Amino acid sequence: MLESLEEKRIECPHCGHHLHIVLDPTAGDQNYYDECPACCCDIHLDMHIDEVRQKIDLQVDADDEQVF
Repeated sequence: MLESLEEKRIECPHCGHHLHIVLDPTAGDQNYYDECPACCCDIHLDMHIDEVRQKIDLQVDADDEQVF
């Protein structure tokens, strides 16, 4: 199991601003929102821990996107 913090560079889906976030894999899969410091819009972060490959899979999208 992944046990250390990992820093990722992401891009805001609203304004394109680049920001660094710290992911904590010790709590398992996570689905949460964070606010962009540039445009103040919510960013949806969906983190999945792939224990077989010892990797963090992160999906980043706008909070207003719909899945059909």
